[in-house]
Amino acid sequence: MFRPIPIQRLEGTTLLAAGVAAFGVSGWSWWWFVALLLVPDISMIGYAFGPAVGAAVYNLGHALIGPAWLLVWWWIEPNPAVLAIAAIWLAHIGMDRTFGYGLKHPDRFEHTHLGTIGKGGS
Repeated sequence: MFRPIPIQRLEGTTLLAAGVAAFGVSGWSWWWFVALLLVPDISMIGYAFGPAVGAAVYNLGHALIGPAWLLVWWWIEPNPAVLAIAAIWLAHIGMDRTFGYGLKHPDRFEHTHLGTIGKGGS
């Protein structure tokens, strides 16, 4: 009934919603949100150097560690730009996880912690 993959995808949707809400608090114009939402996908360039390097670089751009540390920085030293970037990054990760694009295993792009992309996440 409560299988892990659907729960993880719901968590992704929750992260996306939290990122959108945090961005709204930042005071930045929404066109920045739209313009920068896909920037973390630049990390896919690591796949040009093979699946192991690609997974490592992709995971750096898609782990919650980055936006979490930015939120800590913003909490210590409030800066709307730091909050906006953290929120966009968080929203991107949430969006990806909602659609099943999880952190990558080093064997191939489609093998993620949420299952296999294109196989219904199983």
